Amino acid sequence: MTEPREVFVGLQARLGRPGTLLLERLRGVQRAQGGISPGDLRRLADEFGLPVAAVTGTVSFYADFAEGCRGQRHVRVCEGASCFASTGGQHIRDLERVLGVRRGTCAPDGSVSLQAVRCLGYCYDSPAVLDGGRPGTGQDLGGLLNGQPDADSGSALSIRTPPPIPYESRADPPVVLAGLLGVEGGWQVWPEVVTGGSPEQVSGEVAASGLRGRGGAGFPTAKKWSMAAGEPGPRYVIANGDEGDPGSYCDRLLMEQDPHRILEGLALAAFTVGARHGLVLVRSEYPLAVARMRAALAEARAAGHLGRGVHGSGFDFDVEVVEGAGSYVAGEETALMHTVSGLRGDARPRPPYPTSKGFLGRPTVLNNVETLAAVPWIVRHGGAAYARLGHPDEPGTKLVCLSQLFRRPGVYEVEYGVPLRYLVEDLGGGLRDGRTLRAVQVGGPLGGFLTPVQLDLPLLTKPLGQAGVPLGHASLIAFDTELPAAAILRHEWAFGAAESCGACTPCRVGTRRGLELAEQIDESGQPAGLLARQEPLLEVLDAASLCAFGRGVACAVRSVTRAYSDEFSRSSP
Repeated sequence: MTEPREVFVGLQARLGRPGTLLLERLRGVQRAQGGISPGDLRRLADEFGLPVAAVTGTVSFYADFAEGCRGQRHVRVCEGASCFASTGGQHIRDLERVLGVRRGTCAPDGSVSLQAVRCLGYCYDSPAVLDGGRPGTGQDLGGLLNGQPDADSGSALSIRTPPPIPYESRADPPVVLAGLLGVEGGWQVWPEVVTGGSPEQVSGEVAASGLRGRGGAGFPTAKKWSMAAGEPGPRYVIANGDEGDPGSYCDRLLMEQDPHRILEGLALAAFTVGARHGLVLVRSEYPLAVARMRAALAEARAAGHLGRGVHGSGFDFDVEVVEGAGSYVAGEETALMHTVSGLRGDARPRPPYPTSKGFLGRPTVLNNVETLAAVPWIVRHGGAAYARLGHPDEPGTKLVCLSQLFRRPGVYEVEYGVPLRYLVEDLGGGLRDGRTLRAVQVGGPLGGFLTPVQLDLPLLTKPLGQAGVPLGHASLIAFDTELPAAAILRHEWAFGAAESCGACTPCRVGTRRGLELAEQIDESGQPAGLLARQEPLLEVLDAASLCAFGRGVACAVRSVTRAYSDEFSRSSP
């Protein structure tokens, strides 16, 4: 039986009316009215040629719309892993007190609302908040908790601008950070390729480089491109800027400070697969990244890099930026196809794969923005030069993000194969303020926990996987000895329950049941038989989840119990 979302996708394709603007229309209605009425749903359904049920499903799915009333002042507070590790969740309770509303609610007079989100991309200076579009970070959330007066208006509850993202390359030479470090500018490859190159040349260099997807799946980039190129057109390319992994903020760095490199990589991908249209999905939690990507898009068009007959060639290519609406699972490639279509971000069964049936049911290549940012360097310097970097099993470089508890947090470009201890102790400098490292979570909320004695493992997919730790986005979040194991376990299950898309029963029900079990542990960490009772849930999540999310939750939960086994054992009855 055809999935309901695919019926709506087929309808969009037949009508030639993709819903790439639907999320923006809904956002505009919400801003103007503080909510979305049934009449708004009917009007937008007519505008986009969709059933009312499809638009209703979209509104009920995304966190930015689902909480109903939005106040004149809308505050988003991060409850992701780095912020949680920094305060144990106390910053959220403090913010509720200061604003006078609980998270997920709106003041009766509509003056203020508070929304909890899983990551805002400020993990280097957590905890973090977005007050409207203004970010604030640090233990006092940029001064907001202290009610410091605004320098311009004198009003209370002001917010200070957070520091910029620290970044450094330890790769020789730098690749993804080459533009930010001033080593080479943007759009140096594209004009020559589109006027005198061939898709085969570009594909050959990318294949020789050994480049794999940097978003977590690690699929060979050239193979993905060739699969789509072999399908009948029209074809599409998509840049995945939905960096939802708490702890990872390297994509935000690239989108905000070097957006042209991403667009150039996307153009090279499009040229290789024969796509005429590209999309960039940027998560709504990154408002500055949305603005910077759109500004770069306008500049690229004005410079002749995009449009009809690019640089006098016979190749037409243009790009559209779509702002997300708050969903972790929407970063999964099949769910993302639904999101950019304005539909619920449900994952769908595979096969068919997006390379044969993706956006609007057409062949689609989807790459993470870090992956695309490496492509211009590879095409310019050659795949062999890139393959000499890193490790024979995993060539190239990776952006690694270190969280706030490190002495030197930030984004570091390193070559694959370096020991995790080098990242934690040499680059990160260990923990700040005399704290003692208890564990490091690698690869985001679906990653795994390692104890300090395990840090000699290399930054490579296979050895980490054998230790039960997916590499994922390669973020490293430090946890000190002050945070109890029971609290971390509850946090992992809570993430799974909140972010499950609900498309499959094992994940939808299993994560909620896991959270119920985790909440039975008292504050002293007494497991009360939880570890034994959660194992059947983890087995079901592993075996029957529709996409990698459910399996990732199971992996993360098991990893917590392993890394903190001594603490759980000590507190067992």
